[in-house]
Amino acid sequence: MINEFKEFAMRGNVLDMAIGIILGLAFGKIITSLVNDIIMPPVGMLLGGVDFTNLFISLSGVSYATLADAQAAGAPTINYGIFFNTIIDFLIVAFVIFLMIRQVNKMKKKEEAAAPNTKGCPYCKEEIPIAATRCPRCTSELGE
Repeated sequence: MINEFKEFAMRGNVLDMAIGIILGLAFGKIITSLVNDIIMPPVGMLLGGVDFTNLFISLSGVSYATLADAQAAGAPTINYGIFFNTIIDFLIVAFVIFLMIRQVNKMKKKEEAAAPNTKGCPYCKEEIPIAATRCPRCTSELGE
C-alpha cells in the first residue's frame, strides 16, 4: 500500500496540482494583505474614517466598541466589514486569474485551417473532391 501511495504521489499531475495549491495559498495571502493593508485603509479614510474590520452587528443587544471586544465577551456578531474585505479579495483574485488565462490563450498557437479537400462544381454547385475532373452528379467536365 505504501508503494502504491508513492506511485500515486509521484505522478506528474499530482505534483503539479500540489505546487499549484501551495502557490495559490501564498497568492491568496498576498491578496488578503493587499486588500486589508493597502486598499481598505484609504477607502475607509475616504468614507469618513471607517475601519471595515470593525463593521459588525452585535446580536446580543449589547453595544461594543470593536469587534475584538465583542468576540472577547463571547457575543454573537455578524461581521459584514470582514465580509466586504473578503468580497474584494475574491474580485481581485478573479480578475488576476482572468488576466492570466487571457494571456495564456493569446500565447497558444492558433490552429492552422486544414487545406480544403473539396471544391464546388461550377454547374450544379455540388461539393466534389478537389482532384475531380468530372462532376459525379451532373457529369460536367471540369477545367483545370
